[in-house]
Formats: sequence, structure tokens, C-alpha cells
Amino acid sequence: MLCGLVGRGAFPPDEQLEVITLATSKTSEHDCLASQWSLDDLATVLVNRHAEEAMARSTIWRVLNEADLKPHRSVYWLNSHDPDFDTKAQDICKLYVQAPVLYQHGDLVICTDEKTGMQILQRKHPTILVQPGKPEKREHEYIRHGTRCLIASFVVPTGKVVWDLGVTRTSADFAAHLAHVAAQFPDHKRFHWILDNLNTHWSLDVCKLMAELNGLPFHQRDLRTGRQRRAFLTDLEHRHVFHYTPKHGSWLNQVELWFSTLARRFLKRGDFASAAEFVARLTAYLEQHNAVRAHPYLWTYTGQPLVRATPFSQTRRQQRRGRAWLNTRPRTFDRLLYPPRPYHRRQAADCSETCKMAI
Repeated sequence: MLCGLVGRGAFPPDEQLEVITLATSKTSEHDCLASQWSLDDLATVLVNRHAEEAMARSTIWRVLNEADLKPHRSVYWLNSHDPDFDTKAQDICKLYVQAPVLYQHGDLVICTDEKTGMQILQRKHPTILVQPGKPEKREHEYIRHGTRCLIASFVVPTGKVVWDLGVTRTSADFAAHLAHVAAQFPDHKRFHWILDNLNTHWSLDVCKLMAELNGLPFHQRDLRTGRQRRAFLTDLEHRHVFHYTPKHGSWLNQVELWFSTLARRFLKRGDFASAAEFVARLTAYLEQHNAVRAHPYLWTYTGQPLVRATPFSQTRRQQRRGRAWLNTRPRTFDRLLYPPRPYHRRQAADCSETCKMAI
């Protein structure tokens, strides 16, 4: 990357490399009180080191630009440091892949989670509808009519949803939802529940319910700690088996994909005059989903690291097949390097024959 500046003849590569090394280090290591590097701070440190031979501010910018370094930018990211991430992820992904076959043999894979804090908002002023050349316009002021909590279970092989809508999401509420879901499928022999690590998902109320559903005695003294409860719920010998996602790995839960669709299609631009109207419209939306739009997701992630183990060409093919949590539209550099195939129109002869048949 430094070759573009070598021809300028102003500074040798070792001095340009010093700029890059400085920009990729912590400011505290060089007696700089700022939390991030700026061009002025970099220039100050270099001037103190080399006095009259130091680079100018514009030269430092060119070096950083050639190396594609932007010290002023920072983004949040969340990485799972669970030591058992691979084992848990592969176990869950294996269930997703086998869900259709398991469903035919009486085993059901279900993803369960809560969507909390759904605000019931009413726009204070009327919304101006979309017009040619103009997007819809919404006022930022609103009237708040409280919140509701949705506890939902996404049935993996069918895409249908079983839900409970309420004001709270206590462990008793979650246990009642699990009982509601189990009652909807009395003919199934075994249940695999995919859940995250929220404490209400391994509470004493849940253990008591699962002991009843599994036909086992409930001994509270043996389930005092969280480790004991999770071991009881994840016992593979039971009829109802819990599978917990890795820490910071709740994106492996397919119900999160359905929640994102719910937020975009119903919650984001909703205008509700009261809590009763919100409940009625949300119930109608959920019923319509089960009747019309329910479908299983095409799950292509196998639990392996995407960047280190998956070739770029393969990840592009997965996105084009409709990867659920990624945008299927190719990015700009994809469209430039890999243009889409031209559309093949039907030949004129075939078109004329079709027209004659229509006549």
C-alpha cells in the first residue's frame, strides 16, 4: 500500500510505516490525552520526534489514505467469547437442518423468545401519505399508551408462530407460554426448544412445568442453583429438551429473524390510538401470518466461522439463495465485479406463436 507514495520522493517507506504504526497504536502509549488519533495529534507526535524533518499534516493524510486507515472512526461490535460456542452452534444448526425430517417422525423444533417493550405510539399529528417523488412524512411527536410484551414461539419446520401477549414477562409468564405451546401439539412425541440464556428461561417455574410435561417427579431441593436447573432442562433423555444458544449468540435463534420482520412490517411505522387497538391489530397480524405468510426459513449457516472457513464465493451463493439474516441484494463492489446475468427474452418466433394461440 505504500508504493503509491514512494515515487513522491519526499519520505522513505520506513518513515511512512512509522505513521501507520503510530495511527494503529493507543494514544495513551504516546502521552496523548485524547481517546482517538486525529491528524493534528499525529503531526504533533511526529514533530516532537523528528523536528524539522517531520511530515506535514497533508502528507500524513495521504499516507493514511493509501493504507485505508481511519483512526477517527469506531464501530460497536459484539463477539461471543463462549468457550463452547462451536459445539452449541453446531448442535442448534444441526437441529435446523434436520427439522423437516424430525417433524415427520413426531419431533418438533421450536424457537422461543420474548420481544419486550413494544411501545404503543399514536402520532400526535396526521401522517402525510406517500406521493410521487415524495416519501411518507411522519411527525416526531407522539402520544404513548404504554407497552406490551410478546412471548412468541417460532415452529421451525412450518414457520407458524404461537404467541402470548401481556404486560409482563416474568418466569411465571414464560412457563405459562411454554405450557400453551405444548398444548398446541399434543400428538408430537418430542420437543426441542431453542432459547437464549435469560434467567427466566431456566427458572424454577420452568423446571416445575418441564418435570410435569416429562412425567418426572419435581424435587426443588435438587434444583437450587442455575447450573442444576440448566442440566435438568438440557437432559437429552427427556421428552422436552432445551438447547441454549451461546453467550452473545442469540442471533442463532430463528425467532429473532421473525421478530425483525415484525418490527419492520408492523411496529416501526405503526399508529395506534389505544392499547386495545394495538392488541387487536397485532392479534390480527399474527393470525394472518399463520394463515398466509408462514414459511420455514432457509438456514444455510452450519456453525462454522464464516470468514475463516467459508470461501467468499460460497458466501455469495448463500446470500443469493436467500440467507435469512443477510440482505440478498449484492453490495456495490459485488455488482461491479460480478454483474448479473442478462435477461434472456423469449424469441420473437415463440412470442408470435403464443399470440396466435391466444387469438
